[in-house]
Amino acid sequence: MSTETNKALARRWIEEVWNKGELSLIEELIAPNYVLHDPTRPGLKGREGIRESITGFRVAFPDLHFTLEDQLAEGDQVVIRYIVRGTHQGPVMGIPATGTHGTLTGIDIYRISHGKIEEAWSNWDTLGMLRQIGVLPPTR
Repeated sequence: MSTETNKALARRWIEEVWNKGELSLIEELIAPNYVLHDPTRPGLKGREGIRESITGFRVAFPDLHFTLEDQLAEGDQVVIRYIVRGTHQGPVMGIPATGTHGTLTGIDIYRISHGKIEEAWSNWDTLGMLRQIGVLPPTR
């Protein structure tokens, strides 16, 4: 697949699945043997694992919205840098809703094989999110 095709797939993943909640697209965009490397969600594998994770975040932040800031591709990998915004209206990571609106940044790397995301590495500002929703004190 071309790098442009892979970039388009990554954009669909963010814009249609994460932003719009089109979970029916998971079978089309995610490989059955999908693996996520993210210290906040260790051991997340497969389509059902990512479906549950997205559902949990969308319950916790119903107005969740990713804005793609940068996108780079080479070979079978696509890198995205994003800003995500949302209001904490449901439990997340065992933390009850606070009603606080927050913004955080992150970078994901996707490995694409046969037109599907097979592996992902995610690094997002978890500490910033915890500070914004009031679980940790703000920085000085």
